[in-house]
Amino acid sequence: MIQIKDSLPSTVLRTAMTRFDMTAKRYDATTVWLHWITVALVVALWVIGQTGDLFPRGPLRTGVWSTHVMLGFLTAFVLVTRVAWRAHFGRVLAPADSGILYMIAKLTHHALYVLLGLVVVAGIVDASYRGFNIFGLWSVPQFGSGDVATRRSINDWHELAANLLIVVAVVHALAALGHHYVWRDRLLDRMRP
Repeated sequence: MIQIKDSLPSTVLRTAMTRFDMTAKRYDATTVWLHWITVALVVALWVIGQTGDLFPRGPLRTGVWSTHVMLGFLTAFVLVTRVAWRAHFGRVLAPADSGILYMIAKLTHHALYVLLGLVVVAGIVDASYRGFNIFGLWSVPQFGSGDVATRRSINDWHELAANLLIVVAVVHALAALGHHYVWRDRLLDRMRP
């Protein structure tokens, strides 16, 4: 009889065995790296979104917006990877809070995921509706007529979701800093690489 333990790669087995370790002090390395990659991508995308039109029309502005679109597609991939990893392999830690603070933390995390998903979907729809040309090398397949009013509306929803995401992310970061430095519960150590 073949034992499952012997047939699985050791890293998969170790991850599966430690997934629900309620005594663990830190998230697994993959969860941590996906978190910080997401943070970097969101900040970069938001900064480009706020400043992209400040560049003069031409190749420089096109390059900036092409970078924005490519980073947006990368963010979509990271988000899907992150959700799949979290659902199946990521380490589950004991809650840092209980009661109302736990509920607020859960709602904040869910809001971050939902808003990030909305930003990504609206961004992909925006690029697709325009038929955006990336670095002059590849065009996102276009759907729709390219109507300016519709395009502007899609872009407005994308911007609104991005701005709300930033607000919730800042609240999330401030709460984590408060935990770590005011309550001194070393909460940030959970997300240390």
